[in-house]
Amino acid sequence: MLIKSKFVRELFVKYKSVVRFILTFLSVYIVLSLAYKFYLDFSDGSKYFPDYITNMVAKQSEELLNVFGYESQAMPHPDEPSMKLIVRNKYVARVIEGCNSVSVIILFVSFIIAFAGKKRTTFMYALAGSVIIYVVNLLRIVVLAIGLFHYPWRREILHTVIFPLIIYGMVFLLWMFWVNRFSKLNQTNE
Repeated sequence: MLIKSKFVRELFVKYKSVVRFILTFLSVYIVLSLAYKFYLDFSDGSKYFPDYITNMVAKQSEELLNVFGYESQAMPHPDEPSMKLIVRNKYVARVIEGCNSVSVIILFVSFIIAFAGKKRTTFMYALAGSVIIYVVNLLRIVVLAIGLFHYPWRREILHTVIFPLIIYGMVFLLWMFWVNRFSKLNQTNE
């Protein structure tokens, strides 16, 4: 038993930074996810349906579509907790809670904090990255709506392959930029 505990201790010492990353990432991810779940559980859907953030994303997508010359409107779905996105009187998509980019931002911020650099730099990068993810997500919804308006038979590949690849690919690039440029990991390797 003594040999096992010594071996385990040596492993923890050897991989201390990996263990710290995993524990920090999981802790931040769990706390932010629980806070978001709490927000969803107690959000008042009577004024902003289904919740404020999803409603705002749908309305901002509507505005962007209008800017791009596609007369559109976002309205509450009568049968489910989502917003219907209508382009030129054609129902093309629904904006659900999972479309509002909050879960992707939680994942992004958890990673950035787990690979933290200087406090101010970490905070500013997490904030700037979150805004970039939010904006790219809005553009993703708009382009998806336009694509579904013109090519509804491509729904499956647009929604399940191309657009997730865009948002998660961008998050991955933001992570790699952070690790290579600002994180403590990079600073200790220099």
